[in-house]
Amino acid sequence: MPGIILTKSATPVIGWVATLLGYIMEGIFYLLNLIGLPYIALAIIVFTIVIYMLMLPLTIKQQKFSKLSNKMNPELQAIQKKYNGKKDNDSMMAMQNETQAVYAKYGVSPMGSCVQMLIQLPIIYALYKVIYAIPAYIGQVKDVFSPMVDNLIAQPGSAEFIQGFKNAAMYMKQFSNELFVAGDPTYVKNTFIDVLNKASTPEWNSLADKFPNLAHDIMETSEKLASYNNLFGMNIGDSPSYYLSGAMEAKNVLLIIAALAIPVLAAVTQWLNVKLMPQPESNGEQNSMMSSMKMMNNIMPIMSAVFCFSLPAGVGLYWVASAVVRSIQQVLVNKHIDKTDFDQLIEKNKDKAKKKQDKRIKRMEKAGIDPKTINQYASMNTRNVQSTTPKSSGISAKASSAKPSMTQEEKDQAVKQATDMYNKKAPKPGSIAAKANMVKIYNENNNKTEKGSSDKK
Repeated sequence: MPGIILTKSATPVIGWVATLLGYIMEGIFYLLNLIGLPYIALAIIVFTIVIYMLMLPLTIKQQKFSKLSNKMNPELQAIQKKYNGKKDNDSMMAMQNETQAVYAKYGVSPMGSCVQMLIQLPIIYALYKVIYAIPAYIGQVKDVFSPMVDNLIAQPGSAEFIQGFKNAAMYMKQFSNELFVAGDPTYVKNTFIDVLNKASTPEWNSLADKFPNLAHDIMETSEKLASYNNLFGMNIGDSPSYYLSGAMEAKNVLLIIAALAIPVLAAVTQWLNVKLMPQPESNGEQNSMMSSMKMMNNIMPIMSAVFCFSLPAGVGLYWVASAVVRSIQQVLVNKHIDKTDFDQLIEKNKDKAKKKQDKRIKRMEKAGIDPKTINQYASMNTRNVQSTTPKSSGISAKASSAKPSMTQEEKDQAVKQATDMYNKKAPKPGSIAAKANMVKIYNENNNKTEKGSSDKK
């Protein structure tokens, strides 16, 4: 159900991935608890390392694609320049064939980078979902909330009171949802836990003051969660801005440094991560795009610091941990890429492309198909037949010499006859044999027409 954070993300694909990642996160926290280290901050760091290590093969593939793209772009640009302004079918077909040959030579797909990104993005976004809603994915943490929340829900005015909490605004739709109004137990409980999971220490204290009969349960729950959220004496459920304001009032220099550590580290590690990423080689046509990317790369670290200053420290910790892991990973990947002999790799790809082509030709010959007819078919389409002579379409040089020009009626009749004959004898539609057979039948038909004309003469 959209909007319910605690009951896990309901977004298609993202939600499914988040559920799988949640099992990993819960397993990590369980193991840490067994060895006496039940700290969510530590679980976040380990979790981030595990997920990015699992994505390492995708990262390597993406970096290889980027490196190969830099090498093959000059060839692709030369092809584009060669056929610039040529819109005829033969030129477009030749340009497409030459472009495909370049991609085959380098062993990459035109959509190669996009595929890796499409796989990585849902994982990264789902990872953030898990970090942002820990109780939804770690049953042991949710269990800490449950007894106190059950008692709190029974208190008149409790829902209205927690709506005043700073981070409750994102759950306002849930408070007004018909399931909440109707008192659906699961929905109401999840909403309470969602809000309390983002509550700051002062808000927990205000809750205990508002409901004194539950003060003991509230403070006990708050202290247990604080022990889980502990990071060098700080509660990662509180934001650095909260700690900074308190530290400045108390003139506690160490606490000020600690409060600023996560936002500053988030900016520095983000900047370092960008610098380590391989940059595409620029040319005259890409200068404006490169300038925009450079500006974004400079702005992102600043934005990271701003967000991490106001968000719960746990989210900032994840940003820092992920940036550090990516940076270390990038250093290792760069070393691996630098050791790769791309010239040798290109030669291997050439051999693979040739073997693939040879196998394709053998399959065609085994099926009784002349591979040359496929080339004829590639240059023939309905538009060409209707708008050009047989000579320009490359179907039959002999027909061209016998009939240098055709009326529109003759052209239409020729197309109709070829289509009718093809439909009668055609193999499976869309197959290579079908395409080759179409050319063969068309040529036979033209030869018969030429012979009939000669006999009449």
